[in-house]
Parts: sequence; C-alpha cells; structure tokens
Amino acid sequence: MSNTPISVQGYQKLEQELDRLKKERPIVIQAIKEAREEGDLKENAGYDAARERQGFLEARINYIESKLSAFNVVDLNTLSGNKVIFGATVRVVDIDTDEEKEFTLLGPDEADFASGSISISSPVGSALLGHEEGEEITIDIPKGRVTYEILSIEFRGA
Repeated sequence: MSNTPISVQGYQKLEQELDRLKKERPIVIQAIKEAREEGDLKENAGYDAARERQGFLEARINYIESKLSAFNVVDLNTLSGNKVIFGATVRVVDIDTDEEKEFTLLGPDEADFASGSISISSPVGSALLGHEEGEEITIDIPKGRVTYEILSIEFRGA
C-alpha cells in the first residue's frame, strides 16, 4: 500500500466523518424497515431514498476505513525548508497574466480548492513539488499550458 501524506487535522476530520457515518447507520436501517412496512416497494420513494443513502454510507465508510491505514500522518507544525513539499503554502505568479495565486499543498483526501489547498497529486501540485523560490515551472493543465514563477514558500502549520 502507498503512504499517502495527510495532515493531522485532515486525518482527524476523516476519523470524525467515519464516526458520524457509523452513527447514521442505525437511523438509515430503521428508515428502510419503516418504508418496507408501508407495503409496495416498487413505488415507495422513501424506501428507494433510504436504500440509496445506505449504499452511499457503506461505500464512504469502506473507503475511509481502507484509506486510514495507508496514510502517513504529518504534523504541519514540524515542516520547514526552502523547497515545495507537502504542507507548503506556495505563492506563484502566472508569467503571462501577472495573476498571483496561493496554494497550500495537501493530500488528495483533504485538498479543497475552494479554501486554497490543492492536492500534491494534481497537475499543479505535482509540478511544484521540489522547486524553490524564483524558479519557473511550465505546467500542462486542463485549460492548456501555464507558466508560474514561485514567489514564496511558507510553512504555516495548522
């Protein structure tokens, strides 16, 4: 199995989600039981919805449980350096547009572009890994090709 990095906070968040999902199991099972008692299952929207929710719950529980043992938990407060690594917050400028962006590189199970973090497995994340301030990196992204210059690398911890 691979050793996927994840922050302490990301790991705890997944553990909390797993706990919440497991607590929801009996509620969904009860909803299925009650919907069954209503009779005809062919046209029972409540039954269909409860079965669909049960399928989602079980799939997500299985996914999280299978991933937890494969994680390499990293305390972001212990990181430092002058190269882009997991946990680094990188400020870049697009060479063509002068648009500045900032990314925190995290694992695929905790990255959230909307909150400013990207996965180390993404095209941009993987291209930035190992580089230093001042370097230019050309990256093939879904919209085409972009060239970034790394302006700064910080380690902000949690």
